[in-house]
Amino acid sequence: MADTLDNATPTRRRRSDARRSIDAILNAARTVLGERPDASMEDIATAAGVTRQTVYAHFPSRDALIVALIEAARAEGLAAVDAAHLDTAPPADALGQFLDISWQLLRRYPLLLDSALNRTPRLDGSDPHLAVTARLEQLIRRGQRASDFDRTLSASWMAAAILGLGHTAAEQVAAGRLTTSQAAAMLLDSTLRLCGATGARSQAAAAPAADVRADNDMTSRATEK
Repeated sequence: MADTLDNATPTRRRRSDARRSIDAILNAARTVLGERPDASMEDIATAAGVTRQTVYAHFPSRDALIVALIEAARAEGLAAVDAAHLDTAPPADALGQFLDISWQLLRRYPLLLDSALNRTPRLDGSDPHLAVTARLEQLIRRGQRASDFDRTLSASWMAAAILGLGHTAAEQVAAGRLTTSQAAAMLLDSTLRLCGATGARSQAAAAPAADVRADNDMTSRATEK
């Protein structure tokens, strides 16, 4: 029994050390790739405070690291959506909260503004956006059942259109044509119009709460690219 415990302790320690290394690498990649999408694995290793060999030990290629980072963003976004309990809010308000969570995620993962990085295929060929799309479709269907949203259009089409509008808004921010707050307000207004939520459209008159300094920083990084 003692031998078993003695062997288990180093194993747990190695796993804990590995988890810390992975977290440090992902955090470094989130920042570095957000600032410089062409950053190398060496750049990321330096920012993480580990060797390049350590990075490759956990992520066999740059694409694998990017996929892991996008998966982390997806999981974080879904957790935020679930924690917001959007199914308890009026549909139009819930839709606005859903979009706010998306923008907050962009602030934390600015690499999502880079279309080339965001198109990096997952190793298993699956689409990381499917779970997000499903949550959005559920929200839209609830609004349609409550007659808050247009019933003549399918929820799947409206969800795809909203996500397309979101990508366009993100591209405008990445190009430096709009600040995040401006794009968020326009996206909300366009989304409410698309869904036929005329009674809730006044919400779009005010931009979502935002940190102005972070907004300017993101716009400056996008312009430098």
